[in-house]
Amino acid sequence: MLATFANTFKIPELRKRILLTAGLVFISRLISMIPTPGVNLSVLNEIMDRMRESASGSAGGLMSMFDVFTGGAMSSCSVGFLSIWPYISASIILQLLTAVVPALERMVREGDSGRQRMNQYTRYLTIGICLFQSFFLAQGLQNPERLGFGAVDLVTNPGVGFTLMTMIAMTSASMFVMWLGDQITARGIGNGVSLIIMINICSRLPHAVMIAWERYIGMGDIKATASIFELVLLLLLGFAVTMGTVMLTQGVRRVPIHSTRRVVGNRTYGGQNTYMPLRVNYTGVMPIIFAGPLITFPATALAQIDGTRFPAFAWLRDLGQSLSDPASALHLTVYAVMVLFFCFFWVATQFNAMQIADNLKRDGSYVPGIRPGRATAEYLDAVMTRVTLIGGIGLLVVAILPQVLNGWMSLDWSMASFFGGTSLLIIVGVALDTLRQMESHLLMRNYDGFLKHGRLRARR
Repeated sequence: MLATFANTFKIPELRKRILLTAGLVFISRLISMIPTPGVNLSVLNEIMDRMRESASGSAGGLMSMFDVFTGGAMSSCSVGFLSIWPYISASIILQLLTAVVPALERMVREGDSGRQRMNQYTRYLTIGICLFQSFFLAQGLQNPERLGFGAVDLVTNPGVGFTLMTMIAMTSASMFVMWLGDQITARGIGNGVSLIIMINICSRLPHAVMIAWERYIGMGDIKATASIFELVLLLLLGFAVTMGTVMLTQGVRRVPIHSTRRVVGNRTYGGQNTYMPLRVNYTGVMPIIFAGPLITFPATALAQIDGTRFPAFAWLRDLGQSLSDPASALHLTVYAVMVLFFCFFWVATQFNAMQIADNLKRDGSYVPGIRPGRATAEYLDAVMTRVTLIGGIGLLVVAILPQVLNGWMSLDWSMASFFGGTSLLIIVGVALDTLRQMESHLLMRNYDGFLKHGRLRARR
């Protein structure tokens, strides 16, 4: 393995791509460290520390979770606070609209020109989302009592000037990070947007190691609060979950495809036996991304209801507190149902069995034992439903594990997030995609790949 990594720097083109990727990722990390002008960082740090201490009852700590995904940009309120997530949100929105808006679907089918127009619309929508989010963020910073922070001077010079400056700075930083991701995809190695997200998550790993050191070994005057035996069990659990996540990401259901033999002039086409890979985890991390906020935000809002002033709505406050507790049976049940629901919802909107069946029929291919056309579509739909059920259960186990560790073992979210959930799925998926691209460059130049037997497969 080490020799293979050493071989990557022997290929000039691959070495150039790796160094370019490392440099652009370094720039994106610098953006997440530049504080927003006008924000009192000492007061912000006190507020963040206080919220982390009281965040154990809100789905692993909403603030800690966002801080992990932004690579620490949230705790410092940097200009890169929004990071790449507005672009991700815009891409998801347009991808869902493509399944229900015929004009967008026709645009995607136009080929390269249609995809370029779709990318342009995605960028326009990204700017709108950035302006919307940065505006409300600026308003929240200027009125911290509305966010439950208390009467503190979080902004030194509040007003319209601070709002406009925050909107321009954060929107520009987010668009610049998006441009860095595009450059990594085009000239570097791996998918740029996914790689930036993975680096943001991994940047919190040293913080998680420090918390683990204080918890199990102690540091200075801080004594250990848990045994080493628990740490060993967590390491074994993390190794097993990572292996399971790799299998979930790489797993496919092979549907055999036969193509008929055609003779055109002196050439013969078709007559080959291949297969169609249906990924077990077809949805990726989308169900977790959808389910988390849809539980956390309503639960947090319901928990703020004053039961003494509004006795008739006290039960809503109790419901919100129960939903906010990651260890409660209600939270785990609702979260599990929503993850499974979004698994099937995403497959229903993105997997077009009828279109695949029509393409196979047009190319003279068929599934053995299944009539072409509608019968093939019904067969593919039935197979995909069963595969989605298996993948959804596996995804559910990975998604719930961090919340169980956070709620039942009082494990800090910075540590628990690396034992499953969106963080682990993104790290494993992006790492496999990047290694696959590096392996393809090695194999083209007669070098050995990363695996002695078989090859790495992409998520897509």
